[in-house]
Amino acid sequence: MRELKYQIKKSITLLFLMALLSIDIGFTGCQNDKNPNPAQSQNMSAQNPKAKKENFKKTKQKSKKEVKKKVLIDVPIISQMPELQNGCEITSLAMLLQHAGIKVDKMALAQEIKKDKTPLLHDEEGNMKQWGNPSDGFVGDITGKNDGFGVYPKPMIELMETYIPGRSVDLTKQPFETLLESIDQGNPVIVWVTARFKAPKEYREWEKNGNKIKATFDEHAVLLVGYDKKYCYINNPFNGKKNQKVKKDTFMKIWGIMGNMAVSYR
Repeated sequence: MRELKYQIKKSITLLFLMALLSIDIGFTGCQNDKNPNPAQSQNMSAQNPKAKKENFKKTKQKSKKEVKKKVLIDVPIISQMPELQNGCEITSLAMLLQHAGIKVDKMALAQEIKKDKTPLLHDEEGNMKQWGNPSDGFVGDITGKNDGFGVYPKPMIELMETYIPGRSVDLTKQPFETLLESIDQGNPVIVWVTARFKAPKEYREWEKNGNKIKATFDEHAVLLVGYDKKYCYINNPFNGKKNQKVKKDTFMKIWGIMGNMAVSYR
């Protein structure tokens, strides 16, 4: 009797398990064409591609943020020292032209750059009264043996044209992104900043032919050779450092303070 009850109980249990298994298969199996709710099936089909598309967009946006683009042009460093203590612009130009395939050195360029020979005069109190205009030519002594200042883009462009006719580009007052585009194209850029990448504490004023000139002796020119998400990279002729790293925000700020002056080539 106990055996019969056990067999009956076992049979009932098996039938119950089979019924459950059939129900489970009905709910989890692949759906056929006879879907009990076609509208629901259409809605799900419409939602899934959209969801996948949105997820793809999010992933793509995330990937863009995570990618750290870095562009760095290999330009051999040239130091302005010891021959050209005031020749940062000319030395930067030597690096740029050599990268463009021109065989010329800083000393030749120092001789060829247009000079503004207006003499330096002081008033009775020792204040600067008269001197040259760096937009007209190099002001003062480029070697540093006597008082010297520097030169701005216009005379530099004129000199560049003698070596690479029709290829020089004045990027002064252009957006910062324009400088980066030049770097992307493999063309380094001469930029006017300050020697220590700090805002100038002192400015000097003098006149030439009745025109007032205001400048700082912190003025410095370097060769921009690269950038990434956080930094700009420069060849610094003053300290002889290649690919010197400068925070991008700092670079942009000081470049702006110094008048957004820049020259390159195409």
